[in-house]
Amino acid sequence: MPPNIKYPPDSDLRRLLRFEPDSGSIWLGDQRMVLMHTTALAALRQDLMNSVGADHARRILTRMGYASGLSDAEYAIRQRPNDSMESQFLVGPQLHMLEGAARVTPVKLSFDVATGKFEGEFRWDHSWEAYAHQQKFGVVDQPACWVLLGYASGYTSAFMGKLILFKETRCGACGDDHCLIVGKPIEEWSDGEAHRMYFTDDSLMKKMEALQSQVEALKSSIEPEQPGGKLIGKSSAFRQAYALMEKAAKTQVTVLLTGETGVGKERFARALHELSPRSSAPFVAVNCAALPAELIEAELFGVEKGAYTGAHAARAGRFERAHGGTLLLDEVGDLPLPAQAKLLRVLQEGEVERVGAEVTRQVNVRLVAATNVDLEKAVREGRFRQDLWYRLNVYPICLPPLRERLADVAPLANAMLARFCSLHDKRVTGFAERAMQALEQHAWPGNVRELENLVERGVILACQGGMIEVEHLFPHLTQTAQTGVDASGQLAELPSAQDDELSARILDSGSSLDDVEARVLNHAVTRAGGNLSQAARLLGLSRAQLAYRQKRSQERGQAAPQATV
Repeated sequence: MPPNIKYPPDSDLRRLLRFEPDSGSIWLGDQRMVLMHTTALAALRQDLMNSVGADHARRILTRMGYASGLSDAEYAIRQRPNDSMESQFLVGPQLHMLEGAARVTPVKLSFDVATGKFEGEFRWDHSWEAYAHQQKFGVVDQPACWVLLGYASGYTSAFMGKLILFKETRCGACGDDHCLIVGKPIEEWSDGEAHRMYFTDDSLMKKMEALQSQVEALKSSIEPEQPGGKLIGKSSAFRQAYALMEKAAKTQVTVLLTGETGVGKERFARALHELSPRSSAPFVAVNCAALPAELIEAELFGVEKGAYTGAHAARAGRFERAHGGTLLLDEVGDLPLPAQAKLLRVLQEGEVERVGAEVTRQVNVRLVAATNVDLEKAVREGRFRQDLWYRLNVYPICLPPLRERLADVAPLANAMLARFCSLHDKRVTGFAERAMQALEQHAWPGNVRELENLVERGVILACQGGMIEVEHLFPHLTQTAQTGVDASGQLAELPSAQDDELSARILDSGSSLDDVEARVLNHAVTRAGGNLSQAARLLGLSRAQLAYRQKRSQERGQAAPQATV
């Protein structure tokens, strides 16, 4: 490496790379990574070239590397905000080495972000891509490190704020002993425009997507989109409940929706209404638990003028308002027994009697009841009428809790993200991978409603134009000790940033290691009130080990506090 270009220590970057064997994950910061066999990547490369041709294969692989470079560029300034611009830029080559791409040696580096000037030359030794390409195709005539070139171009372009094109002037796949790349703004290359195609999405895949869109448009013109499409889910538990709801929607049967709080019972009821022949009539929802006991009858069945103090005008109840449509009685298990008796009569006779009235009114209502209460248990305990339960339990649908439909978390969260971005006039690009993993691993005691609240909070806390990070969703989420890569390339439990700060303070104090050990021993014994057994536990030592270290400190001249007996 030239003497004027030196890599800063990479301990801050190695700390980004964490191995979590328990969850089966590898992380680089908040981006999930994966270890892949070079032979598998070589096989993919060969299949791409055989199926779509060399040009399209190169475009796909270059764009794959370009996307990786863009992701790593996010860490440059964030990791070293107080360092020089050169130190910040060198995060990219250092990460490229850490990720196993090649050994990167800067040959020439000169840039100015303000003016957009860039000139860089780097040597690659042991390029995985040159090796993989040569294994499948032998020595070739043209450079073949397309993924690595895409990475260098993507990282540098993000750093500079303009498209920087890197080209290989030497390549290991061509028989050279190393690869050499040169980068500068694309407009400074005489053939730069010919290479722009490798960084645009005007590709075979785009043409295929366009054809697919045309097919979907034709299908939708033949089969219009069905109503009730607001429900989102693909898990088997959700699909079973949805299938039951679809069958019931075509009939007039009374439906009982059961499930935990927050699973989306009202959304299911609305979807059932939209799918039914009554979709053009009103949908009325009432939360029985939110109504005072003395007002429930008036709210459900209506009231005549003068029926009680304050009844200055006649008012229709919820049943009358839902005439011809659907009435949702949410939390029906919380209805008091007198109201249950009158509800039973309405269901049996199809007529309501307003409070204070002497005549009945006919109503044509499709009833959907919802509850998170075990009604059968409530019947045994005398809190719910058995005959009303029989009347409501004609067609029960149990909605699964979110923890039983984790496959739906991602599509639900993304749909909520779009809605809350529009509501709060906020542009958020999506969820960071660690944030999405945290969502998918959460227990969801509050079900879909809890997810909705977390996503809204994430949108509010995320930076404009940024991503929702795990700390925006779960601010108190603690991380267990992580395994990373030490300076020798071995897996090890790396120290945290706090550990590094403490170590730096100790080194800056000028104290010797013996002095530090003696002080820590003395402090532990003092904190334990002279109790050696307790002090040993504080230090993670046995009592004999502590006594040995104290004796050694005394022999070196450091006094130890007296222990209690």
